[in-house]
Amino acid sequence: MIGPTDVIKGLSERARRRRLDLGLTQKELAARAGVSYGSLRLFEETGKISLEALVKVAFVLEGEAEFEHLFPPRPPQTIDDIVERPVRQRGRRK
Repeated sequence: MIGPTDVIKGLSERARRRRLDLGLTQKELAARAGVSYGSLRLFEETGKISLEALVKVAFVLEGEAEFEHLFPPRPPQTIDDIVERPVRQRGRRK
């Protein structure tokens, strides 16, 4: 079973591979992303990074679109979830 540690490790490894594929050093990526070199190094070694820094790094590594797939809307679970119930407003007719 996959857990949070596995997800974090996989994410940092994929980011490192993408950086290398783009021919960037850690210092170059950090500078382009506007994050500290230490933060980037820590991310690649341990997976620890702030969300803001991760998004900045993702933009440089051309992976920002992947965030759109995180937390998608839940699919309907019941028929009531599918059927739209129009909201009726009550009031006097003129």
